[in-house]
Amino acid sequence: MKKVLLSVLTGLFLTGAAVPSSAVAEPKAGAAAMYAAPTAVGARDIIKEIIDVVGLKPRFEVRAANVPNAAAVILNGQRYILYNEQFVNSLNNALRTDWAGVSILAHEIGHHLNGHTLSKGGSNQQDELEADEFSGFVLRKMGASLSEAQAAIKALADEEDSYTHPGRSSRLTAISQGWRNAQEQILASAKAPTPNRTVANAKLPDTSSSTRAVATRTTASRSKIAGQQILRQVKLQSAPQERIYVTTSYNLVRETERGVEVIGKLQKTNSSRFPYVLESRYFSYLFVSTDGLLLNEEGRRVGVLTTA
Repeated sequence: MKKVLLSVLTGLFLTGAAVPSSAVAEPKAGAAAMYAAPTAVGARDIIKEIIDVVGLKPRFEVRAANVPNAAAVILNGQRYILYNEQFVNSLNNALRTDWAGVSILAHEIGHHLNGHTLSKGGSNQQDELEADEFSGFVLRKMGASLSEAQAAIKALADEEDSYTHPGRSSRLTAISQGWRNAQEQILASAKAPTPNRTVANAKLPDTSSSTRAVATRTTASRSKIAGQQILRQVKLQSAPQERIYVTTSYNLVRETERGVEVIGKLQKTNSSRFPYVLESRYFSYLFVSTDGLLLNEEGRRVGVLTTA
């Protein structure tokens, strides 16, 4: 990785926050100056590499902007990782490994993929730990050692807890947990490959009676579609007539008159509030809450995951 890329990334992890989408989705007068003319940095390949290891597509932009330090934000429907160039440049010698720069970017992407930017409460310790765990998971998948995955936190994190961020020890533990989860998957895959290992051993949210009550009743209960076992049905408010299902191989499939087509997949996150995310070319990302509700990237409820 080029040295200039590391200098761009080094400051993002110190106080980087998951800013709630409500705070940036509809900027007021004067807010435009805060994000005026952001400059893209040369981290596009790194973003793609991080996203590839979790099986998703790169839908993030990293840009310089007039923010205090760094943040994962949604601005006018687009997902960004924003950073203060002056702040970053002042820390360009603080981290001494290329993996530290990657972990910073992975942490911020973790805020997006775990649904933290849907929250109206701003940064909190739980969200930061989940983003740290995501970072550790990603770096192991990319080939980093545990020491390399923890390098940024060891160099930059405060020892004590703050109101928004955990202390160094807790964050190192979270990174270690993510790293070890990835290590276990790598070892297991070498013995017995399973489809879509990020969710193969996980339990889907329980669709409670209250959740099922708000969903449109399925016209006919199905356990199989064209030979594929069905776990859940996806009911979208904007298209209640669509027959969309999650299969046991965690593919997202759509039943049509011509047959069944695969339109996306279900991925596991490490978020306590949104344990899964649905990705499809039809609707980008939909976050799955613990009670089976589907939220779009702006935090609006758009459907429900029900029993098939």
